[in-house]
Amino acid sequence: MVETNQFSQAAHDRLKAELEDLTTRGRIDIARKIEAARELGDLSENGDYHAAKEEKGKMEGRIMRLEKLLEDAEIVDGTASDTVQAGTVVSITYEGDDQPEQFLIGSIEERHDGLDVISPGSPLGSALLGAAIGDTVSYEAPGGKLAVTVVSIGE
Repeated sequence: MVETNQFSQAAHDRLKAELEDLTTRGRIDIARKIEAARELGDLSENGDYHAAKEEKGKMEGRIMRLEKLLEDAEIVDGTASDTVQAGTVVSITYEGDDQPEQFLIGSIEERHDGLDVISPGSPLGSALLGAAIGDTVSYEAPGGKLAVTVVSIGE
């Protein structure tokens, strides 16, 4: 079974634009860097050449990652629900703690400023999916079983 990658529309559009940029401008720029480095002579001791080849390898790896993410992508709207879903910003409190913590349930590719991201497939993420405000859910953490209460959704 293929696992879908759930993204907000904004994150999907950003990833698609990044892929487009890397496969067009990015590849052309790297090809120019490699060609310029080749013109400097001996490739065995040419730091510019080796740096450009390494940069090309990293960029091609990112292109492959983006293609795979977008191939299996599903657009979600985390703001239109009374329960925690992928794409939702959720505030929780840990049992015995009064200070709420805010997280985004979703892919690390969402990258919201000031928010830690929890994967929906992680123990905490999967325990939170479907929970409503006021619900207490428990999950198995490396240090033992923990319980959290949903304080707010989408704020």
